[in-house]
Amino acid sequence: MKEKKTKETNNSMDKASDIKSGKFPIVGIGASAGGLEALEQFLKNVPEKSGMAYVVVQHLDPTQKGMLPELLQRISGMQVFQAEDLMPVEPDRVYVIPPNKNISIFKRVLHLFEPVENRGLRLPVDFFLRSLADDCKENAVGIILSGMGSDGCIGIRAIKENNGVVLVQKPETAKFDSMPRHAIDSGLVDIIAPPEKLVREIIHFLNQIPEGKPTRHTAIKDHSAFEKIIILLRTQTGNDFSLYKKNTIYRRIERRMSIHKIDKIVSYVHFLQENPKEIHILFKELMIGVTKFFRDTPVWKHLQEKAFPALIDQMKPNSQLRAWIPGCSTGEEAYSLAILFKEVLEKTNPHAGISLQIFATDIDSDAVDTARKGLFTDRISSDVSPKRLNRFFTKTEEGYRISTEIREMVVFAQHNIIMHPPFTNIHFISCRNLLIYMDSELQKKLLGLFYYSLNKEGLLLLGTSETLGTQNHLFRPVDSSLKIFKRSGTNLNPLLMDFSSSFARPATGYFEDTKPERPVMNIQTHADQLLLSQFAPAGVLVNDNGDILYISGRTGKYLEPAVGKANLNIFAMLRPGFQNDFVMAFRKAVMKKEAVALHHVKTSTNEGLITLNVTIHWIQKPELLYGKLMIIFSEVALPAEIAPQKKKVNEKAASAREKELEQELQHTREQMQNIMEEMQTSQEELKSTNEELQSTNEELQSTNEELMTSKEEMQSLNEELQTVNAELMAKVEDYSRVNNDMKNLLNSTDIATLFLDKELNIRRYTNQTTKIFKLIKSDIGRPFTDQVSQLIYPNLAEDAQEVLRTLIYVEKQIPTKDGRWFSIRIMPYRTLDDRIDGLVITFIDISELKLVEEKLLTMNQENQLLIDTSSSVILKLSADCKILEFNSAAETFFNTKREKVKGHSFLEQFIPENSRQKTEKKLADLLAKPGSNNLQVRVIAAGKKEVDAVCSMNVLFNRSELSSAIITITQKQESYDK
Repeated sequence: MKEKKTKETNNSMDKASDIKSGKFPIVGIGASAGGLEALEQFLKNVPEKSGMAYVVVQHLDPTQKGMLPELLQRISGMQVFQAEDLMPVEPDRVYVIPPNKNISIFKRVLHLFEPVENRGLRLPVDFFLRSLADDCKENAVGIILSGMGSDGCIGIRAIKENNGVVLVQKPETAKFDSMPRHAIDSGLVDIIAPPEKLVREIIHFLNQIPEGKPTRHTAIKDHSAFEKIIILLRTQTGNDFSLYKKNTIYRRIERRMSIHKIDKIVSYVHFLQENPKEIHILFKELMIGVTKFFRDTPVWKHLQEKAFPALIDQMKPNSQLRAWIPGCSTGEEAYSLAILFKEVLEKTNPHAGISLQIFATDIDSDAVDTARKGLFTDRISSDVSPKRLNRFFTKTEEGYRISTEIREMVVFAQHNIIMHPPFTNIHFISCRNLLIYMDSELQKKLLGLFYYSLNKEGLLLLGTSETLGTQNHLFRPVDSSLKIFKRSGTNLNPLLMDFSSSFARPATGYFEDTKPERPVMNIQTHADQLLLSQFAPAGVLVNDNGDILYISGRTGKYLEPAVGKANLNIFAMLRPGFQNDFVMAFRKAVMKKEAVALHHVKTSTNEGLITLNVTIHWIQKPELLYGKLMIIFSEVALPAEIAPQKKKVNEKAASAREKELEQELQHTREQMQNIMEEMQTSQEELKSTNEELQSTNEELQSTNEELMTSKEEMQSLNEELQTVNAELMAKVEDYSRVNNDMKNLLNSTDIATLFLDKELNIRRYTNQTTKIFKLIKSDIGRPFTDQVSQLIYPNLAEDAQEVLRTLIYVEKQIPTKDGRWFSIRIMPYRTLDDRIDGLVITFIDISELKLVEEKLLTMNQENQLLIDTSSSVILKLSADCKILEFNSAAETFFNTKREKVKGHSFLEQFIPENSRQKTEKKLADLLAKPGSNNLQVRVIAAGKKEVDAVCSMNVLFNRSELSSAIITITQKQESYDK
């Protein structure tokens, strides 16, 4: 088994690397928190001779010395280096990023940069993976391991765009799964596996890449299988890829085959038939779109400064400008166009009432759905200026949302440009980086379709790598470097265009499919036709490329069909003899826009040698024929031969020969002069081209600087997002802790609490509430009035509604069916911003208090009965000598009712004024200490008699250390001092 595994590894090494050509795969590994363990598990399983190089990019502390190379060297059989500036990358070696550096790769050489971002805002993984994708193309491999944040998402997108492979650690095996999950959520990941299995997946993937040219038999089988895949895609998705570039589709198919470890395309066809979901995934692979706001800044600048103002000037007031963007992807280009139009209109003619309607279409329904939402991540701030962000976007928690005024300008629709009807009466079409995926036949068809869709003077915008090809007669260049073209005035019959049968229709207007009425012929018409047929020279109408548009007269002597595929080009149909002269004359006529004549040129026909005069006219009028050329053939009649005299025969022959040689010499001189003029013209064109190339180079350098700036801004933004994410995680932890504290607090108070929303549905409850209501977890969200309770409180729901209406709390003491008592308090639920968002109902168990209250009431009643039935005079005084109790005997003794004296001062009511101060002092001294004492005082009895009374005074103290006294008059004697 071990021998078999070694053999498989050796085979994979042979296929994975090509050291001599320097095209071995380079694996970029991104990791952050918890990444060391994953790196060790990964490198431990890498064979010493894997044929690949490995570059480790981890978030390191910039203030500490890097120990990662030493740690990884212990578990890896390969050599591990700390990366240095200008260090070449070699296979079977590991390179580790040093602390406080950014690393990139160019021509397979490592370059180190000082980071310009603040600590915590750096994205070193994205920085390296993007450079790896640009440098190694399909030989780039990206791996994302454990870590926090989203660093690496931009880098893996770049790798996928360049046909590389992306692998991610299985999130369940990562200590911190944020980086792996963000990568997976992007939908760009090829393989997900634990770190120890990722190496085997890479080797197997590279082992599946086909080598060499297939045999004829294999090629036929592969072509048949390829067509079956096209049929399955068309059946499942409704989209036909048969006219797309085969190499592009083959690469995507090979990628999916490698992921599923399928080595033959025939087997992959069976796999697709058994797994319909794989067809949808393959379709998504073919639909990977690259777009962003205001991509290619010079293009948008030209549209803003020249193209759009010119279009708006041509529009009538209160009219609509219509634009079409096929292949709109997720909508960035459509919204960019709407924003630009809005800005230009406000600047040039804001009161004209001109509106814009953009039709943005794409074959991918998911992309169209995303575009319709108009919601974009914070990363767009690197492409959209702050002014435009504030004006045309709304900042939300999810990102930036396009404003309503821009969103209403765009109509998004799923549309197959190959099969569905085109949009018509269009003023502007932007089709960028779509034609490059299609073969020349389909490109020609779509360019004809765009010509058909555009209005007169309509504009067409193509991608930087796209050209008009053979359809250049349909459009005139506005700016060739920016790929902006204008619809030409060529009168092309739509019936001759290769429209799909699903929307082909007869054209209207100038191209009616009706038979013309036969005109009435008169003598003038017959004479004109006779003159044209008998005496007018033969002529041919061609365009500036030499394509024949119309033939007049008999041209068989001068033109003949070319051998092979039918070709109606004047250069291919000329008879031999004067092709070179004709080419130079034709070119001169086109460049100088004037008539050029060729005299006495000779050509051979079926009847022999003839002499011609050929005139090439550049046509300026009428407007319909502007830019075309009319070529006139005039046959020159040779003079009749005169019989030579016998005399001087030799002299005349010599003279004729000299004349012929002089004519040839003159002709040669003219040819040389024409060649020199053409060389000078070509030299001027080359100079002009060189200047344009220099200008283009400067623009590219400027664009590169802008891209670098955008990249740095995006990195800074992502780091800010990472910081914000960390803050949010800290806040979530705080909220969780506060939530636990509140839950424990509520449970520890032993108070049943019920939280309701405005509809009186249960939002939350404490554990003690279940002793009153039969609540379970599934009751949350249900009306609390539907719950069965032990309370004898039929008006609970009405009181709750009343509190919601008046915002005044209600508090009641309510019994239960089992004899318990609860103090129920219903209060409004107020949020931090002082909004009423429901109710809080608390249930405090007061059963024990109720029992104590009943006992106290009974005791008070018994004490009151004993006092009232006693024959002794009994009073109860407070600490400030106010009367608290007054029995029946006291009423008789003092001749006053209890109700009249209760709460009044004992001293003022019953102590004579002359002894009041003395008595007050005695009482104060006795009330200051507990116990029983005897007191002799003089009181005012019934009939206002002053009586000396001997009192027994018992002083009591409560918990607040406030005293009270019970005074019992034991002896009474009338005073005679008076």
